[in-house]
Amino acid sequence: MTGFFKDSLTVSPDIIQKRATGVVIFKFTADTKGGITKLVVYYADDAVLIPPVIEAIKKSNHKWVIPDHEKFHDFILQFAVNFNPPESPVKGLQKAVYDFNRHRKPIVTSNQVPLNEATLLPTVMVNYDITE
Repeated sequence: MTGFFKDSLTVSPDIIQKRATGVVIFKFTADTKGGITKLVVYYADDAVLIPPVIEAIKKSNHKWVIPDHEKFHDFILQFAVNFNPPESPVKGLQKAVYDFNRHRKPIVTSNQVPLNEATLLPTVMVNYDITE
């Protein structure tokens, strides 16, 4: 399943340009046919990381490797986004990483979050290449 989500996620040019890294954690609800009915972001290191994750989840509608009797409840899924360190130094990389971390605006919950019956899925590791 993590392979499906990893293959479905397209790292946006904005993420690459900002050298963004971080984690997005969310809960989604699926109906008995595997359709996504609700999506809630619990945490994100920055808002720039969220849109590709949502698009990957939308692509998962009805394409589950989870047995039918397990589909109808909530799932918690986290994506960890990072870049592959280049073989040789890239001009401005340290500054870009510093700037992203200095200006990032984490999205956090401000109160307790009831999870009810939720299944924690394995973390999806997403790495992207820096070409500049």
